[in-house]
Amino acid sequence: MAINTTPVVSPDWGTELRVLAGRMVLLREPATQDLGPLVDLLSIGDATRFGIDDAPGEVVVQEFIERVERDRRSGVAFTYVITQSVSRAVVGLAQMRQLDPSFETAEWECTIAPSSRGTGIFVEAARLMGSFAFASIGTRRLEARVLLRNGRANGAMRKLGAVQEGILRRSIRRGREYLDQVMWSMLKEDWGEHWVST
Repeated sequence: MAINTTPVVSPDWGTELRVLAGRMVLLREPATQDLGPLVDLLSIGDATRFGIDDAPGEVVVQEFIERVERDRRSGVAFTYVITQSVSRAVVGLAQMRQLDPSFETAEWECTIAPSSRGTGIFVEAARLMGSFAFASIGTRRLEARVLLRNGRANGAMRKLGAVQEGILRRSIRRGREYLDQVMWSMLKEDWGEHWVST
């Protein structure tokens, strides 16, 4: 069955971010009730930083939650807390930020709690977010940077059909160490079997 890939741009995502539901995960916008779990998640040594420069304490994460809402309202980014469908426990955080004024190109960041890595949660959440971005936001290209040494995350990008475009040498600093990242891209026309209803 062919999927219609014509953009159906959602005019309301800046007003309210749609909840996305899959078999294993439920994605929703971060809220104050997520403060404790997000502090824990963002404190993990290899967690994506999402533009947070300071140590992720309660004040810093509350400011992040407020920024997420402002960014969505202004149409420059949207962020989802990834929760387990049954328990509603927070197991991850993902964000897409525009790289051009029309949101046709976006950068994708995600972090998953160690206890949920390798369970399929990332791939399901990514399929939901990618389908939402391509079908409802009008995105045509998604980019992601993954630490070169993160074999599991790079494998998950391959499962999504992402194309490795290159190695960004010493492109990110973690503590006192500069690390290499892999640049991945996904195009709307290549999303294929990854389309899911949002």
